[in-house]
Amino acid sequence: MRLVRNWRALSLLVVLAVSAMTGCGRYFPTPFQPTPQQPSGMTVNDDGSITYDLDRLAITLRAMTDEELNRLVSPSGDSSVNPYTFGDLKTPGDTWTPSRFTVFHLQVANYQFPKVRLDPVNSQITTSNSRQYAPLSFSELYDYYRAHWVGRTGRGRTKFRTRTDVLNRTLFSKDYIFSGSDADGYIVFPRLHDDVRNIQVDLTDIAVRFNYTDEPVETIDLTFNFDRDILRGDTPATAIRDN
Repeated sequence: MRLVRNWRALSLLVVLAVSAMTGCGRYFPTPFQPTPQQPSGMTVNDDGSITYDLDRLAITLRAMTDEELNRLVSPSGDSSVNPYTFGDLKTPGDTWTPSRFTVFHLQVANYQFPKVRLDPVNSQITTSNSRQYAPLSFSELYDYYRAHWVGRTGRGRTKFRTRTDVLNRTLFSKDYIFSGSDADGYIVFPRLHDDVRNIQVDLTDIAVRFNYTDEPVETIDLTFNFDRDILRGDTPATAIRDN
């Protein structure tokens, strides 16, 4: 019996040694930042956002961090009901909180056209390693949180209503943006896989001119480029860049 225990202990030490030599560990992506190379008409701003300017129409996209979302979105500072993050929830044994979604803040300032319409459903993330991600609609997020609703009364019901109310107020709307007005909100994608480094966010069929029946007769498509590093280690504090 002692020989078996010693053999198991030795085997564990070998596994740990091999893991250390091969650089095994968890992956911790850094926040997305704009790449230096952007399509024509794009400007990279100091706050990490990218703006497309067409005369007096400005469309700005920025990748959000969980810390920013918890600070800006959580009602009354209670991040546990933030619909975009896990708040401060940690897996037992871990000292960090994983991301729930991939979130972008979209702003449109229309001082050029009589009206503009941008539907978030006409967006997509395409990665350099050929993955694609579609945006999550309000109804999909509603169903997601309804499936996670623990109980049908009391605290669970309150959390569900709070989250869906926040989503209803803060998701980017496909409503018309009339001349001289601004609009902003969030576009939500699933959490990206850990092997994703470079992405392009495509906003397509942005309607800027309409006929008399309000059907679009002129649209534009935009691409915003972002990238991030992938760190590897046992915890975020000990992780280093994974080459």
